[in-house]
Amino acid sequence: MDLYKAIQDLYAEKEKLERGIASLEELQRTASALPALPKSGKRRGRKSMSAKERREVSERMKKYWDGRRQGDAKPETPQSAR
Repeated sequence: MDLYKAIQDLYAEKEKLERGIASLEELQRTASALPALPKSGKRRGRKSMSAKERREVSERMKKYWDGRRQGDAKPETPQSAR
């Protein structure tokens, strides 16, 4: 390969890289100039329950655990050996 040709190819590649870097720097400048999006005032996470909802959940869970306790009173069948 001709040395002159290799140098010309490297200069062409250098110009291409410099244009790419310049465009990326411009994008970075314009992105930092944009104002940040305002955060929503909405609360994230679990919603709080009203007293009525807590009472309903409490009654439902009491029924659930009463049923579980009654189920425990029955004799268990032996499980097969593993």
